[in-house]
Amino acid sequence: MTAGGVAGVGCWAYLPEQEQIWLSVLWGKSAGRAGGTVNLLLSHMLDTAAVAALIWDEYLAESVRWQVSEAAGDEEDGRRLFAWLCGVHDVGKATPAFQCVDVEGAAAVRAVGLVWDEAVVKVHHWRHEHAGAKVLAEFLKQAGWSAAQHGWVWPLVAGHHGRFPSFGDLRPKARTELRLRGGGDWPAAQLALLEAFTKAVGYEDLQAVEPKAVPSRALQLQLSGFVVMADWIASDEEHFRGLDQLGEVSAEGARKRARAAWDRLGLTGGWGRIVPPSVTDFTVRFGVEPRPSQRVAIECAAGMACPGLMIVEAPMGEGKTKTALLCAEVLSARFGFDGVFVGMPTQATSDPMFTAVRAWVAKVDKDAAGRVALLHGKRRFNKEWQGLVEAGRDTGFAAVGEDEFGLEDLYGTSDFDPCTCDRPARTVPAEWFFGPKRGLLAPFVVGTVDQLLLAATRTKHVMLRMAGLAGKVVILDEVHAADVYMSAFLVEGLRWLGQAGIPVILLSATLPPSQREQLLSAYLAGARHREELDLPSMIEEAGYPRVTTAWADDAGEAVIEQVAAPPWRSEPLQVRVQVLPEEDSISDLLTDRLTDGGCVLVIRNTVARAQQTYRELHAVFGAAVHLLHAQMCVRQRAEVTEECLMLLGPRKDGTQRPLTILVATQIAEQSFDVDADLLVTDLAPMDLLLQRIGRMHRHDGVSRPPAVREPTVVVTGFTPYANAVPSFDVASEAIYGRYPLLRSAAAVLQASGRQWDIPDKVPKLVNTAYDPQTPSPQGWADAVAEAWQEWSDDQRQRADNAARFVLTRFGEHENPTLAGLHRGSGEYVSDSDVRVRDGEEGIEVILVRADELGYRSENGQRLGPNGEVADEVLDHVLGGTLRLPRKLRAAVLATLRPLDGWRDHPWLRYSHALAIDNDGRTAVGEYRVCYDAAQGLIFE
Repeated sequence: MTAGGVAGVGCWAYLPEQEQIWLSVLWGKSAGRAGGTVNLLLSHMLDTAAVAALIWDEYLAESVRWQVSEAAGDEEDGRRLFAWLCGVHDVGKATPAFQCVDVEGAAAVRAVGLVWDEAVVKVHHWRHEHAGAKVLAEFLKQAGWSAAQHGWVWPLVAGHHGRFPSFGDLRPKARTELRLRGGGDWPAAQLALLEAFTKAVGYEDLQAVEPKAVPSRALQLQLSGFVVMADWIASDEEHFRGLDQLGEVSAEGARKRARAAWDRLGLTGGWGRIVPPSVTDFTVRFGVEPRPSQRVAIECAAGMACPGLMIVEAPMGEGKTKTALLCAEVLSARFGFDGVFVGMPTQATSDPMFTAVRAWVAKVDKDAAGRVALLHGKRRFNKEWQGLVEAGRDTGFAAVGEDEFGLEDLYGTSDFDPCTCDRPARTVPAEWFFGPKRGLLAPFVVGTVDQLLLAATRTKHVMLRMAGLAGKVVILDEVHAADVYMSAFLVEGLRWLGQAGIPVILLSATLPPSQREQLLSAYLAGARHREELDLPSMIEEAGYPRVTTAWADDAGEAVIEQVAAPPWRSEPLQVRVQVLPEEDSISDLLTDRLTDGGCVLVIRNTVARAQQTYRELHAVFGAAVHLLHAQMCVRQRAEVTEECLMLLGPRKDGTQRPLTILVATQIAEQSFDVDADLLVTDLAPMDLLLQRIGRMHRHDGVSRPPAVREPTVVVTGFTPYANAVPSFDVASEAIYGRYPLLRSAAAVLQASGRQWDIPDKVPKLVNTAYDPQTPSPQGWADAVAEAWQEWSDDQRQRADNAARFVLTRFGEHENPTLAGLHRGSGEYVSDSDVRVRDGEEGIEVILVRADELGYRSENGQRLGPNGEVADEVLDHVLGGTLRLPRKLRAAVLATLRPLDGWRDHPWLRYSHALAIDNDGRTAVGEYRVCYDAAQGLIFE
């Protein structure tokens, strides 16, 4: 410091001397978090704003930029507002509550007269994001901002560490706010920081920042996510090393630092502006001619007046996925979206979809295929993904700082290991996207539907998930599979997506009318910013397949259109229905039907039933019988799946396939691309039964033996009685409920010996099964009524269980801002408690084999004396990952630990090792279990 002011203030010379002094000591990052040198607070705010400008220029979709620009005034104002919102996030660090934390920084601040009561700051704390929200709201109000405008901005500051408090929650405890915020010169220093930053970003003063309109609450949530994104990138100490001299700090310097970091990260958006495809482009993308239903859907997408909801209902095997992808391309081109999220019901169904989406994206933009991410906890075992990761690992960013608060990786999104190999082209999205909770920010994402459902929960950093969906077209497959618990999150997600104007394409073969109405109502209620919405009257098309489109027009009114299309088969598939009572033998049935060979799919409702059936059939048919269920280790399950998809798939040369019998659980129910000659299945609710029927006779031109040439479904798992209610397998009833099974049994028994026309009969079968007004068979009325009441009560209870975790509680959907979003109705929830699927989860273990020499992996690879794992053996060890049923969860947590040699291993140190002997046997608490090479986990 010189006699005339602060030495070397650079571009800040226009400021009064006292303000220069304050800005030269207020720190934002300690030396330990900024590469060894303190980083001034103004420096970090400008760094974050500079990163935000690059996010705007090189990452955000046009659709997002349009919405922000509309609120700000024009596109230039939108870009500047976006940068300001991101940079202002840490203004609350200019308070005694924060400045006292670092000894070195605190001494410099106190030395210039910005002092505090040490006794207060040592005992009482005030989170800087809460302090910042209070400070900013006050200054914006003083600058002339309207209550509506500053009312939506302060929650973005208050929530940038993951949760949105109410305004009342911003206050520190014990009436210490004034002392923790600072008296004396502190308010002047805080205003000086805010004004200096504001002018550096390009505004004349604080009043000039005020937007022209209040953005939607959904856009506010997305903006909050981008604030976090910009902050995390600007917190990386490698590229944003500390600047402790005010003269070194400038907006231009921040832009250079941000550019260097951005280029090293390799972050990009999606495919940018693309040319609208036509129906003829379908053949270019997928190599086949579009079917009539696909043409209709594409035309519907082209005819939507604005982004909205599409529901495509079509039979199994109709090609709904290809339909959705080209419709997504149409909507992206028309409305400025530049990426997709494809949500699948399971991890297993996500893997082949990842391959399909990469191939499609490459046809649209060959450079964009390397930006497609696979997002689920077992992607390491996807061979295609692992190959791409190995080929495309980056040279940089071993870590990206995330400010003062670390994050746990709850959802399997941080398994990307950095290495130092240079590659000329990227084959997977930038490494940064695979840090905790960032996966949805990748330009193109394929994963389980859970990723979307989690975006509708009151979890920490939920704004990152919603920001990840911004600018994407969302595709959800098999939406009928969402039960009442999952539907609570799906409906909430659709509300937010509707308000955000994000196009959503829902796919189903068996969607009950009530569920379709619920989904439409949720999206349109969001689009119209309403708590509830009565759907406009609509004449439902009787045809099937059909496409329903919905959006809110320029006047805010709901528009719903529905178009039917002919199926691709000129004639329906006439499926004969046969009932096999529970006590009858499946092996006898198949011995009779398979004299000339054939491919059979047997679906059981539980693992135990599948194993029992496998043993029975294996004794007769030997190696032709295969078993697939969820209680197999990852390696075995992947190998069996791959083999069965090959054996039960159609042959291009038209020759007859070898005798094959696959016994499976619900894992083969949907998105499992096999073509069985004969289906034997346990009774299930009607929509799921029809899904199972969709696994047979899927393709024309397949050579089938005479005895299985007629499509036939053999339904077992229950015992019918004349003029009396049937008895069901106890486990099946526990899984699905008695009422849905009664309705399904009634339809099956009525059709026994006759045929169902598929797909023509599908809507009627589903509608009838889920309509409480459907007449009951003779002698069933009392049992059906009792089961209906029990089932309804259970559904209400499950919905109530989910409501605790839903992002927005009932009655709060019309709130104009994010204030108190995480608090809900006076209650915060813990991330660890949140589940988007019902019931207590099972628990994962890693199988190892123990012998007198030590340990081996499940498939026999020798480990170190204490279980140490060499790099080349790691995949073998992880291939032994096995999910145990929930009844073993408590015993696993109480008794199983990592092997001693795993305790320092980043992948294995938190794993539960399940050591089995040479015969595959062990104990888990009071349970004796055996792991069999063919049957998986067996309870003895």
